[in-house]
This record gives sequence, C-alpha cells and structure tokens, in this order.
Amino acid sequence: MTSVNERRAVMGLLSRARPDRLAELLPALPEATELRAPQVGTVMVQGRIGGTGAAFNMGEMTVTRCVLQVGSFAGHAHVQGRDKAHARRAAVVDALWQADPGSVAGLLATLQAEEAARRQARAAKAAATRVEFFTLVRGEDA
Repeated sequence: MTSVNERRAVMGLLSRARPDRLAELLPALPEATELRAPQVGTVMVQGRIGGTGAAFNMGEMTVTRCVLQVGSFAGHAHVQGRDKAHARRAAVVDALWQADPGSVAGLLATLQAEEAARRQARAAKAAATRVEFFTLVRGEDA
C-alpha cells in the first residue's frame, strides 16, 4: 500500500506536467470507465499576507477535474486550465499508479526530471538578476 504523501506528490507532478509532454509519454490510454467525465470549473485561490500569514481570497482559477476507473482503481485528477485531455491522462496515470507504482515509474521519473530542469533554469534566470548590496562602515559605527 502506498502512503497518502506519495500519492499527493504523484498527483501534484501530474497536474504540473506539460499536457503535450504527458500525451507524448502516454499516447494510448487504456480502457477506462468515466466515473466523472472531465469538467471545467473554478476554485478559490488563497494567499497569505502580513507578518502573521493571515489568509485572504486572492481570486478564482480555472481547473478541470476528472475521475476514471481503470480496473478496480479510481484515478483522480485536478489540472489547471481547461484541458480535458490532460485531466483524463492524469487520472489514468493516477489509477495505474495505485494498481502498480512500478508500471508508471519511468513516466513519472521523466516528468520529475523535466520539472527539476525547468525549476533550475528559472532559478538560474532569477539569480542572474540578483543585486549584491554593501555598506561602508562609518567611523562612529565601528
């Protein structure tokens, strides 16, 4: 049995994956029963503000959700945007992962490596704009 945190990490990775790349890695979907067809809706996004971290409603975000059954396992997916095919593929991978984590390990490793590369590239781009400040110590401050 897999832990809740492992599944949460897999579902998060699938939701952040690029839809075209997920379709490339999983071109043919296995037979699945739609328990909840892909639906487009909105969710409220909360932010944190101030020194106390008090929550506030920042706005709504469009998401697509889907629930599919593959074999005896129900796969769930929530993805940002209106891409129903992305939600369907993510739900299928979730169900396959529940049935046998090893069956999709290669796909997930590829997605994880690509996400790490994207994050590293974004961090390098931000680091290039970093400014180092320094101050001179005055005589009376020494």
